[in-house]
Amino acid sequence: MRDLRRKVISFLTLFTSTGTLICCALPAMVAAVAGGSAVASLVSAFPWLIPLSRQKFWFFLVAGVLLILSAILIYRPRSKVACTVAGEGCEVASGFSKVTFWVSVLIYSVGFFFAYLAVPILRWLEG
Repeated sequence: MRDLRRKVISFLTLFTSTGTLICCALPAMVAAVAGGSAVASLVSAFPWLIPLSRQKFWFFLVAGVLLILSAILIYRPRSKVACTVAGEGCEVASGFSKVTFWVSVLIYSVGFFFAYLAVPILRWLEG
């Protein structure tokens, strides 16, 4: 049961981290690289990005909480009794959870950078 809970949390973490990337980082990245006309084209093709982008605080909050919960479930010390009984499957599941967690952290970090840091840094560089 614990492995199922860890897999569900890992999947939700990856899903919400990817959601932050799509809702908030993609439009900011396109605006920074290609300019306003590219963002207008992106928004006309995907109009649901605007309401999602308005809720970016909640996206990042939920994804951050799930990342913390996932880290606790993956890295907290626990007994190895379950792994010795389950055999090699436990190690495979643990490795999958760790890879999913770090991919989620990477996606979340990229999303956070483009949603909250890229525009202020560009404004600061323009002087």
